[in-house]
Amino acid sequence: MSGPLVHVSAAINCPHGGPVTVVPAQTRVLASGQPVATLADQYLVAGCAFTLPGGKPQPCMRVQWLVPASRVLVNGAPAILQGSSGLCLSAEQIPQGPPIVAATQPRVLGV
Repeated sequence: MSGPLVHVSAAINCPHGGPVTVVPAQTRVLASGQPVATLADQYLVAGCAFTLPGGKPQPCMRVQWLVPASRVLVNGAPAILQGSSGLCLSAEQIPQGPPIVAATQPRVLGV
């Protein structure tokens, strides 16, 4: 799988529309002037309004990436591509669905 590298300013949402904030573990490797996102970063979701049928709130809290780049490492950590597979998780670690990478920088590609 190849595609554009995700950077910290990329538009990423949980499946319920909550925005994802990338907290970078490294700031030395940049794409379009922003740190490249890696598997070592934290991906926090804020504003997810998902509620179970019965009224129990079950918002997405974080993203766990499952399939990062296979050939691109940033400071020893695999980079995240626009097409990388991941899961949004609730506070109880219940899978909520895949994150949506809506927009990222177009200039730097990875495999």
